[in-house]
Amino acid sequence: MILVGVDFGLPHFDAELEELGLLAQTAGLQPVARITCKRKAPDAALFIGSGKADEIRMLAQMHGAVEVLFDQSLSPAQQRNLERHLELPVNDRTLLILEIFAQRARSHEGKLQVELARLQYLSTRLVRRWSHLERQTGGAGVRGGPGEKQIELDRRMIDDAIKRIKERLVKVKRQRSTQRRQRERRDAFNISLVGYTNAGKSTLFNALVKARAYAADQLFATLDTTTRQLYLGDAGRTVSLSDTVGFIRDLPHGLVDAFQATLQEAVDADLLLHVVDAANPHFPEQIEQVQKVLHEIGADNIPQLLVFNKLDALELQQRPALLMDSYELDGQQVSRLFVSARKSEGLDVLREQLAARVLSVRAPDMSPDPAVHWDAAEN
Repeated sequence: MILVGVDFGLPHFDAELEELGLLAQTAGLQPVARITCKRKAPDAALFIGSGKADEIRMLAQMHGAVEVLFDQSLSPAQQRNLERHLELPVNDRTLLILEIFAQRARSHEGKLQVELARLQYLSTRLVRRWSHLERQTGGAGVRGGPGEKQIELDRRMIDDAIKRIKERLVKVKRQRSTQRRQRERRDAFNISLVGYTNAGKSTLFNALVKARAYAADQLFATLDTTTRQLYLGDAGRTVSLSDTVGFIRDLPHGLVDAFQATLQEAVDADLLLHVVDAANPHFPEQIEQVQKVLHEIGADNIPQLLVFNKLDALELQQRPALLMDSYELDGQQVSRLFVSARKSEGLDVLREQLAARVLSVRAPDMSPDPAVHWDAAEN
């Protein structure tokens, strides 16, 4: 596979195509070469221009590549033209993310959401690739031109499938709403873990609630929202803690829309634990991307606590003097904690801060909950 990136002068351009390479490996693909170029604007026909397309074709022949992957989204026409020019399958970052989500989704809800996003993506890619399958209405002694074409049949079938999946997701969203109302009746304080993919959200989640949610050092290790009860001794009560899907740069809008039911946990939270990979040199850009998605789903006004994870991965000279300080987020100072979920470092301070947040919003006449620690998954 050849990885291709085009620098249009945007600040977040990944010159090494490191993240695209990690995404490809997560999907089970093996990059054999990488190529980047600079342009002021995309070429209307080939996105990169004919000269660079010829260079990519020679590179693919040299390395025996069987596919080309772009770091940016391609229009249906650009994808079709590139495939004809390169004589190889061409895909983009959007499809790659959809493929990873399709591989990783485990719950019924997650599978529905991925399939919806995939179908919405495919519906824009039907650009007369199957004109040889046109269905003729004419027969012996019957006059008339071509009848309904295969592309029209495919589009209608996809539209019908999208409609059915949306109806099923409405039911799933209603079920989640019922679960949230039950937590509200129990006077639950809801906390959601959010952050860039591979920031360590699931590892932190497991460390806090002693759960066994899947966690791995890879992008999108987990997709389905998991909720457990966390007992905070300093507050004398339990809170609901939810681990949500990770965000990423250029997350397909269709995928954000499709995952509204899952991301609703973040929208309805009383507090967001924004987990950041402190060891990643690009963490400011990652924070910016998370804030962008939170704004898109209507969760940007929910109070946040920044949790800079992977403290153990920092060099000694990089480690902070204090494990708790503040960080400017969208023009406001937000509390920041440094922790290592893997080494359980700083978690006691984090629990103290969570308890303080819970106590700050409790009504004066509210009696403490029984000191009972229990875990219950909500799917």
